[in-house]
Amino acid sequence: MPFCDRCKNPVKPADLVCPHCGLQLKAHGHPSIELYQTLGEDVLCESCLYHQDDSCTFPQRPLAKSCTLYQSIHASREEADLPRPAMSSSFSASMFWQRYKVWVILGAIFGISFLLTVF
Repeated sequence: MPFCDRCKNPVKPADLVCPHCGLQLKAHGHPSIELYQTLGEDVLCESCLYHQDDSCTFPQRPLAKSCTLYQSIHASREEADLPRPAMSSSFSASMFWQRYKVWVILGAIFGISFLLTVF
């Protein structure tokens, strides 16, 4: 269960506002849009990946204290350090089938009908 950043009390994942202190937890009144916030004088942009690579389009940049686009630099570095599993041939074949199933079936129907008309 997540905790409120301000009062440290447990909150439900779908709560829009902390029931204890009234801190806004979700953005735009929607339970699936995370709202990242700082408490005090800190600024989110200093540790944001989008600010570092200059691709941020948030209007409050570079002084944003709350943001829906925030991606931590530290989280991206931790993800880069993790080993990635190698893809096996059966995995790639199943992925190919899942992605292009309709085209494979249509190609097979076309091929069979072409063979029937030629022979």
